[in-house]
Amino acid sequence: MLRRRSPQRGLYEADNLYLSFVGEDTFYGFLARHRGELFRDEDFAEFYSPDWGRPSVPPSLLATALLLQTHDRVSDEEAKARADYDLRWKVALGIEADERPFAKSTLQLFRAQLVLKEKMRAVFQRSLEYALQSGYMKRRKLRAVLDTTYILGRGAVKDTYNLLADSMRQLLTALAQAEGVEVAAWAAGHGYERYMASSIKGEAEVDWDDEESRSEFLKEIVTDADRLLGQADEALGWLAGGEVGREQIVRAAELMKQLISRDVERDEGKVALKEGVARGRVVSVHDPEMRHGRKSSSRRFDGYKAAIAVDAQSQLITAVAVLAGNAADSEGALELTTASEENTGLGVEETIADCAYGSGNTRQAFADEDRKLVAKVGRHGRRGQIPKREFRINLEDMTCTCPAAQTTQTLIKIGKWTDRHGKKHQRWAFHFDADLCGACARRSECVWAKGRQGRTIRLHPQERLLQEAREFQQSAAFREYRQIRQTAEHRLARLVQLGIRQARYFGRRKTLFQLLMAATVANLTLVANKTEQRGSEGSPPVSLSSKILAFGKSIWNHLAHLELNLTSIGGQKPAFRL
Repeated sequence: MLRRRSPQRGLYEADNLYLSFVGEDTFYGFLARHRGELFRDEDFAEFYSPDWGRPSVPPSLLATALLLQTHDRVSDEEAKARADYDLRWKVALGIEADERPFAKSTLQLFRAQLVLKEKMRAVFQRSLEYALQSGYMKRRKLRAVLDTTYILGRGAVKDTYNLLADSMRQLLTALAQAEGVEVAAWAAGHGYERYMASSIKGEAEVDWDDEESRSEFLKEIVTDADRLLGQADEALGWLAGGEVGREQIVRAAELMKQLISRDVERDEGKVALKEGVARGRVVSVHDPEMRHGRKSSSRRFDGYKAAIAVDAQSQLITAVAVLAGNAADSEGALELTTASEENTGLGVEETIADCAYGSGNTRQAFADEDRKLVAKVGRHGRRGQIPKREFRINLEDMTCTCPAAQTTQTLIKIGKWTDRHGKKHQRWAFHFDADLCGACARRSECVWAKGRQGRTIRLHPQERLLQEAREFQQSAAFREYRQIRQTAEHRLARLVQLGIRQARYFGRRKTLFQLLMAATVANLTLVANKTEQRGSEGSPPVSLSSKILAFGKSIWNHLAHLELNLTSIGGQKPAFRL
């Protein structure tokens, strides 16, 4: 049953007694003064039964505790301890000094409800609503700045041998639970004992320098996996459709099939690991959504990408998303822009990003929605060869002029390209005559093909959009956008301070929860710091009557504290009453 907090604050609550001691200008003091404006118990009413059960811990208190946990970067166990004993937390939560507000499991269950019912975005949106209500964010058109950073996944990354063994152990566990027996006994009874070890490679007697020995060992694992998949199909035949065990078996079997298809190659009875890394390869059985990703050609990571949109003027994070580790930075750029409008209720005037968002497909997506995207066009082409940007392409006359002032109108077909809607289109390129290029003094740095061939300049499917972008980035007006882009980098640095570099949970959905909580804390701390500075700079002189009232309140608080201490020591109320 939902329990609501009274809007009237109690005399013995820690924020009434110790707010000035903890500090009104701290994040804890900010939550103490404004927690009632941030969260209301009725916002979480769908988590609770309206008419039966014991009264719950007020959900507004638990939501505040989750923000404190993110701010202090502590575990659930430590969050429970701080709520019990840390005066700063008690002030922020608005509880009495000797109160122990919740159990660790209560906090975990509340977080699970937020994730399952997708209410986590509502907590993030409250930070933006409060910024608008407080006047920190003005009602105007936004300039959304986009950027990404990597998140290291929580799942253990292993090689193919151990990945297959781990996936088999998951399927063994699901089959054993479906039959109601211990997994170790089920595995032993069907000849899968070795897959219960923590590392199958550590238990195996294999000459890892011998390719034949490695191949034979892998063949044994794949053969056992095929046999286990057959047993899983038999179990699915007698399990009812709605049983939970059936879903676990299906999920474990699908994961195993995916690992075999992407990592293992079979050829005439031989089994070997595939060369290279398949796109979308699963890197962890414990978190199958993790992917290999790269921040540069030499820097690799395993996990996800955090994508954010930031309002350039207020520096508030207006939208967030979690991408796969191998996804392009620009994936979902348009969705982040529209999410910023939905979260704030304000329109986005223009979207600003770095060259990772400057591809033709991304520009076309924004142009189709009549939106403005400002992003630098990346440099492409072979190093040491005269680049395409030095060729003047006239799309009106359909001519191309090279740096040596030679012009061609010859167009040749060079295959097809697929747009974001899946439709195929013909690709074209300008071709210079071989005789012209052969007589040119700059042929050696322009045409690298052997024999008598001329230079070919490909027309990009979004050539007009790219030309406009290149022209703008060479103008003086583009300098402002170089500085604006740094806004998102600063906010990403703040999120990293709040712990998003390492995922706390398994799975993309829970990692998004972590990112949303960090973005909420980042927004609230920014609003708190700025509003406190603005208030202290523009505050009028304190009158004598205000000082007398403040002194009287201080005396009252000390008397209340004295009554609380006498009660706790003597076991009964003192003779005097406040």
